[in-house]
Amino acid sequence: MIYTWLSPVKINLFLYVTGIRENKYHNIQTLFQFLNYGDTLKIIPNKTGKIQLFSKKKLLENKENSIVCSAKLLKAKALSYGRIDANHYGAKIFLYKRIPMGSGLGGGSSNAATTLIVLNKLWNTQFTLQELASFSLKIGTDTPGFIIGKTSIVEGIGNILHPIKRQEKWYLVVYPNIHISTKQMFSSPFLMSNTSKKSLKSLLKLPFSNDFEYIAKKKFIKIKKLISMLSSYAPSRMTGTGSCVFSEFNNKKSAQKIFSLLPKNMQGFIAKSVNISPLHKMLNKKKYLFYK
Repeated sequence: MIYTWLSPVKINLFLYVTGIRENKYHNIQTLFQFLNYGDTLKIIPNKTGKIQLFSKKKLLENKENSIVCSAKLLKAKALSYGRIDANHYGAKIFLYKRIPMGSGLGGGSSNAATTLIVLNKLWNTQFTLQELASFSLKIGTDTPGFIIGKTSIVEGIGNILHPIKRQEKWYLVVYPNIHISTKQMFSSPFLMSNTSKKSLKSLLKLPFSNDFEYIAKKKFIKIKKLISMLSSYAPSRMTGTGSCVFSEFNNKKSAQKIFSLLPKNMQGFIAKSVNISPLHKMLNKKKYLFYK
């Protein structure tokens, strides 16, 4: 049996903040695009009742990690639904990290979603993707998008998804070695939280932008210079609330050419966009592993 799974990245092709709720959560409209690149999780189930996380980055091996939190959440939900004797279910999880933290690529949410989806299969807790997505909001507002696993326009606080299909492109994603806290970005005094909400058709026709890019440029001159440099070659924006900047190309060769022009100390990668999460494609191919 194969236990190793991809935990893919996403980029936000656009991101708008359209208001603040009474509970201080922000309403958004964003276009959630998967790339064929990400972390790797090796998940081995057992009946010790323990959730153990291992990583070369020891800082990640803590009880607050989204992987540990999501596994414990799944156990609690399964127990409350009478699905399993959850106290006896455990797992050893090995995280091989490639997604930078605070980069806007959704690494923590993706790790959580992969954990929920795969353990739901391995433990046979039998929740639907919609059920997993619903209670995954406790982990993070990006997590439902990773669980549903389709290119989507996302609204509300991340809980309303409208799957769409887009032409697949190639993306150069550059990490300027800056960690940006999502919480700090949403609490910034420079965030304008009143971008007008638009229809789905209008969102796809208008030029794409990111409401957090202004804040990042104002605070980090390195990000401002990176966006300016990449924009001279191809459409380029910051993703999410993090620091990564992406450029869009019609083919891999064009992306590689621009990557070769960047300073040698720039971290980055080239990946193709996909309309279905790479994790879901893996699950579909290996369905026989879980439904015997």
